[in-house]
Amino acid sequence: MNFLENYFGIAKNGSTIYKELVAGITTFFAMSYILFVNPTILAEAGMDKSAQFTATALAAIFGTLVMGIYAKLPFALAPGMGLNTFFAYTICLTLGHSWSFALGAVFVEGIIFFMLSIFDLRRLVVNLIPKSLQVAFCPGIGLFIASIGLQQARIIEMHENSIRFGNITDPSVLLACLGILVIGVFYVKKIYAGMVVGIILITIISLSFGLTQIDSFFSLPPSVSGTLFKFDFSEILSYDFICLVLLLLSVDIFDTMGTLLGVSNATEGMVDKNGSPKNIKKAFVADSLATVFGAIAGTNTTTTYIESSTGVSVGGRTGITSIVTALCFVIALFSFPMLRAVPSAAVSAMLIFAGYNMFMSQSFKNMDFKDYSESVPAFITMIVMPFSHSIVEGISFGVLSYVLINSISRNLKKINIGTYFIAAFFAARYVILPT
Repeated sequence: MNFLENYFGIAKNGSTIYKELVAGITTFFAMSYILFVNPTILAEAGMDKSAQFTATALAAIFGTLVMGIYAKLPFALAPGMGLNTFFAYTICLTLGHSWSFALGAVFVEGIIFFMLSIFDLRRLVVNLIPKSLQVAFCPGIGLFIASIGLQQARIIEMHENSIRFGNITDPSVLLACLGILVIGVFYVKKIYAGMVVGIILITIISLSFGLTQIDSFFSLPPSVSGTLFKFDFSEILSYDFICLVLLLLSVDIFDTMGTLLGVSNATEGMVDKNGSPKNIKKAFVADSLATVFGAIAGTNTTTTYIESSTGVSVGGRTGITSIVTALCFVIALFSFPMLRAVPSAAVSAMLIFAGYNMFMSQSFKNMDFKDYSESVPAFITMIVMPFSHSIVEGISFGVLSYVLINSISRNLKKINIGTYFIAAFFAARYVILPT
């Protein structure tokens, strides 16, 4: 116990072993859906679905352990949502490349990412983002997470030309509403294990009414031999390959940066005196290594998950949270039939409360609402994230609007020269790079 305290600084960071354990389990449940969603999406690109389950779990285990042990932060990693659809539907199905070509691009992107992280160049990019936009990351991501929860619960349904309220008589919707009620009561009572207890309770109810079922409890994970080291570098100097690497790299950098800044700024004690997340360089290194490892195992870009905010919201403050989450993924490798019994309604309720925690954080205290040159771009950043379902798009529109508004208003002294370069990069991304 003394070793854990000395290495992770549990008490120093205002946490306890109990809080860290609960936080790790909570984070796992919040992001466990990736074990089933990722293989389904990548199977569209012709990859073996069973092997993808194992590759996804291995990437999550490796990346989350590195984040916990090396960076000592309560963030979990796994193959990224959005990035997997880009991998399957854009690179493979639309552009017509093989999944081996796509894996090669992910691997090269991970290597470049690692080099940028080792030399701390990514931190320079973070410091060039205006502080007012960084403040907006937290509530923006909060709205993003809550919108995911509402849609996953089918309380809100997205249709081609409209957004509608779901069918309240649907058993899944009723379960989600019950989950929100149960977790809400635990919040009022300040019971840290409320999210986990809520998930267990909703799962038991779901099993009792036959909405989900358990076929078996344990099984050996499928082999990844069909995807292991299956890179195609035959077109490594082609225009498509270079453009795809640059696009994957930019999304990975800004997605991770947005998550780290948003969650850390929402939580007392997780930023240094300069307002940057603690151990941010090590966090970037962990993220980049996870991408390299994931590509080797045979899956898409591995990134830091915004669902980590669920664990942080119940008290997770150190790397122990991440280690617990990684161990849960190890168990899931051998018990995925049982994991499937957890209904999406249970997880969606937890995501809604994670979004609440981030949106209602204290980060708004640092915003000068009377300075419209700062508050308007921040507002744009905040609202674009949930509506576009992308942290990167929120950052892109925020930076571009900040530069344009202040340039046209002749507030040129506010804009760092490096911020101009970042804005130019985002503009070029929309005009030149494939999307």
